[in-house]
Amino acid sequence: MLKGCIVTADALHCHPRMAQAVRASGAHYAIGLKANHKPLYEAAGEAFAAADATGKLAHHERRDRGHDRRERRRAAVVPRPPGAPAFPGLAAFGRIEAERVLADGTTATATRYILLSKRLAPARLLAVTRAHWSVENNLHWQLDVVFHEDDQRSRKDFAPENLAVIRRLSHDILRTHPADKSIARKMKLAAWSKTFFYELFTHMQ
Repeated sequence: MLKGCIVTADALHCHPRMAQAVRASGAHYAIGLKANHKPLYEAAGEAFAAADATGKLAHHERRDRGHDRRERRRAAVVPRPPGAPAFPGLAAFGRIEAERVLADGTTATATRYILLSKRLAPARLLAVTRAHWSVENNLHWQLDVVFHEDDQRSRKDFAPENLAVIRRLSHDILRTHPADKSIARKMKLAAWSKTFFYELFTHMQ
């Protein structure tokens, strides 16, 4: 079912079992990498530093404007260096450098690294990561703002996965209810009224 696809995931899913499962399905992965995976993170930084020093690293850049801000994103890819820590199927590192200029002139910059099981062209990497963040913006924004998902500290055993399923199920139930109210408003009504709380479950799909 996933054969030939590129599975994207944020840094929460950056572990060998995830990578193995994706590759076993015949798909490739593009998984976010953060500093808590220190050996891999340092290997990515060193690989890009070496590539930048040559002055020949290919990149793809995109600029956007909207909502009183300007954004620039630059993508680059380097092959997995021979000394990089072992990780299932790892073929390359991706890097996204982002710069955002707000209406008041404030500038914010960020650099993200991505583990890749397939070496992508920089333009393709940028397209893949933008598609992933469209999901983040449409779903995970609500999960973060309304359910405070990013503040959760459950890390042990299956707790993160189980709680994530419960939050998504709750989101779907609230979204399906026909009341012309926001998700947050429906949550408050469910807390205040048992009648409304039970009514929500009649709209489960």
